[in-house]
Amino acid sequence: MKKIIIAIDGHSSCGKSTMAKQLAKEIGYVYVDTGAMYRAVTLFALRNGLFPDDGIKEEELKAAIEAGKIEISFRFNSETGRPDTYLNGEKVEDEIRQMEVSNRVSPIAALPFVRTLLTEQQQAMGREKGIVMDGRDIGTAVFPQAEMKVFVTATARVRAQRRYDELMKKAKTQAERNALNFEEILKNVKERDYIDSHREVAPLRQAEDALVLDNSNMTREEQSAWLLKRYKEIVG
Repeated sequence: MKKIIIAIDGHSSCGKSTMAKQLAKEIGYVYVDTGAMYRAVTLFALRNGLFPDDGIKEEELKAAIEAGKIEISFRFNSETGRPDTYLNGEKVEDEIRQMEVSNRVSPIAALPFVRTLLTEQQQAMGREKGIVMDGRDIGTAVFPQAEMKVFVTATARVRAQRRYDELMKKAKTQAERNALNFEEILKNVKERDYIDSHREVAPLRQAEDALVLDNSNMTREEQSAWLLKRYKEIVG
């Protein structure tokens, strides 16, 4: 069976990564979470004090990238059956999912030099095809030639609830759980939608030839079945 590129784009907290991972596992493809790559850059910026009160220290971040100080990689986790994200050799899968990173990732992802760097890395990963990649601009900027494109969406409130539930499960203490605020998460989801859709470089938009999946009222099993069916239709 021929190998293809599968590009899954959509709004934040739509469950793109979960469904992309599952699809890749079912069909034996490589999975790449591009959102995790942008989150890793954001974590680097946070750790290095590149977020002053008035914005981002762009020149310092650009210099760090040009000096090769930001290395992002993925390693397969045999326990979870999925890849974990590493920043400069350190596993950061849990840290990049925290609200502090979520609140900062969209401005980082809007920087042209960050997008250029990560887009080049993503395109290199897909040269041999047989890959499932999810993000914001995979079907429009990274792989406009992808044989299968999917645009995923859901209502902001549904997405915020999913994010809230995910963070509650990951919280290790009652204090961490008490600190979670649904309205704050909903605000973050809406802000990320606006920034992602209005940035100058590779804004979030639906590719003309993308299949649309509104999963507001779908279970994970239903989403996986929908994706697998579309994949089989395309590869014949």
